[in-house]
Amino acid sequence: MPEPDSSKNGLTYKDAGVDIDAGEALVARIAPAAKSTRRPGADADLGGFGGLFDLKAAGFKDPVLVAATDGVGTKLKLAIDTGIFEGIGQDLVAMCVNDIVVQGAEPLFFLDYYATGKLEVAAAATVVESIARACKESGCALIGGETAEMPGLYARGDFDLAGFCVGAVERGHVLPRTAQMHSGDVLIGVASSGVHSNGYSLVRKVVETSGLSLESDAPFAPGKKLGAALLTPTRLYVKSALEALRSGNVKGFAHITGGGITDNLPRALPEGLDAQVNLESWAPSAVFRWLAKEAGIAPAEMLRTFNCGIGLVAVVAAEDAGHVIDAFQEGGDKAFRLGELVAGFGEAKVVYRGALKL
Repeated sequence: MPEPDSSKNGLTYKDAGVDIDAGEALVARIAPAAKSTRRPGADADLGGFGGLFDLKAAGFKDPVLVAATDGVGTKLKLAIDTGIFEGIGQDLVAMCVNDIVVQGAEPLFFLDYYATGKLEVAAAATVVESIARACKESGCALIGGETAEMPGLYARGDFDLAGFCVGAVERGHVLPRTAQMHSGDVLIGVASSGVHSNGYSLVRKVVETSGLSLESDAPFAPGKKLGAALLTPTRLYVKSALEALRSGNVKGFAHITGGGITDNLPRALPEGLDAQVNLESWAPSAVFRWLAKEAGIAPAEMLRTFNCGIGLVAVVAAEDAGHVIDAFQEGGDKAFRLGELVAGFGEAKVVYRGALKL
C-alpha cells in the first residue's frame, strides 16, 4: 500500500461534517429511555444490528402481524422553528400505533429514523426520549432506530423523523369485521387532542396570512403561545381502544388522519353501508374554530383536511354502545355517539347531517 502524501492535509469524517462521537453520545444518552420501554417479548436494549422480539414470550399463540410506518409531516417545521421538541416524538409514535390498534392489534415494538444535517445531541435526545415515553404509554418497546447525519442534504438545524411499528393480533380477531356490520350499528366518536399531525401545510399557511407569529398569544388557547398551542401532541388511543375491544362488540375502528372523517371512515366500512354522521353531536375544539374563521375555510374542506375534534371512530353493535363509551371514558378519552350506519349504494361514504359547530 503506498504511503499517504504528507503534503496534503489529512481529512477526517468529521471534516466532512459527520461526527461519529456525537452519534455515540446520543446512543449513550437515550439508552435508559429505550430500556424503560421493556415489555414481555423485548428487552429494548440498543446497540445490536437488529431488534429482536419474541412473540411467544408476549403470549401470542397464532398471531397475524400488523405493520405501520409514518412521519410527522410539516408539523415538524413548527417544532424546528419554535425549538419545542418535547412532544414531537409522541406525534411520531401516535401516527403509527393508532394505525396498528384500529386493526385490532396490540403494538409490540417500534423503531425510529432521525435524519439531520448536523447532529445536535441535546435536541435529538429530547426527540427520542419523547418517542420512548409514548412507546411506554402504548405498551410498545422501542427496540432500535437509526440516526443519520447527512450534511449537504439537510440545512443546519433541520431534521426529519420516520417511525416504524409492528403489532400482532390473534388470527380471527383482525379488524374491521365488515361482514358483521349492518344498518343500525352505532358510530362512536373519540375526541382528538387538537390538530394531531395532519393538515399542517394549511395550518402554517393560515398562520402566515393571519399576521401572527409563533410567539404571539394563541387566540384559541389562553395562556399559551401560538406555536406551542399548535404543537399539542397527537392523542395515543392504544390503551383505551384495547379496553374498548374487551368491553363490547367493536366491529371496526377508523383512525381519523389526513382526509378527515370524510375519507378515513369509509376505509373501515363495507360496500352497501354508509356512515351517517351527526355534525351537531360534538363541538370542534377551539383551534378548529379559529382556523375556519381566520382563513374562511368551508366546513366541507375542514372535514376533509382536519380531524375537526374526532381522532378515532368505532363501529359497534347498538346494544354495546354504552359499554364501549364507558371503556373509552375510563381509559381517559372522551367518547360519545356520533351517528350510525345506514343502507347505501356502492362504495361506502360519509353522509353528514346537521351543521358543523364552527
